[in-house]
Amino acid sequence: MRHWYMLTLVGNDRPGIVARVTSALFSAGGNLGEASMMRLGGNFTIMLMVQFEGERPALEAAVAPVAEALGLHIHLDAIEGQLHEQMEPDVRITVYGADRAGIVARVTGALAEAGLHILDLESDVGGSDDAPFYLLHIEGHAANGVEALQTALDQVARADGVEVRLRTIETLVG
Repeated sequence: MRHWYMLTLVGNDRPGIVARVTSALFSAGGNLGEASMMRLGGNFTIMLMVQFEGERPALEAAVAPVAEALGLHIHLDAIEGQLHEQMEPDVRITVYGADRAGIVARVTGALAEAGLHILDLESDVGGSDDAPFYLLHIEGHAANGVEALQTALDQVARADGVEVRLRTIETLVG
């Protein structure tokens, strides 16, 4: 019986991580579902949905040699596959301002109260040590409508002195 697992690997970034990990999974009979891979501050992380015939220890054993050779930490959980059930984003939000503690918590808290279901979030820190800035990109689904989100963002902008931009996303299907 085939099972679904969420495989997460984290370690120092270097060329060849994706190729070696996915090759090991393919060689072991694994089939990839959805995936997310990114570099954060010199580190690399991979989250992969893997469909695998065997049990969790066999999948971990298939990936462990590659992970060890690349200095990657492994985390593996059994999951439900639920492919083709993703929610489509209908809004894209950008927040820009001085980097200070709590900005992500305040922005996402206000948006959650306004009915945003976050589907993707990326952030960057830029500028310099003397003048750092924070850039936050969010895509999500506006369950309570765009107006509710804009009201929440306007309040955050006034309270925290950040710039915000909310755009709708037109999704074509078919």
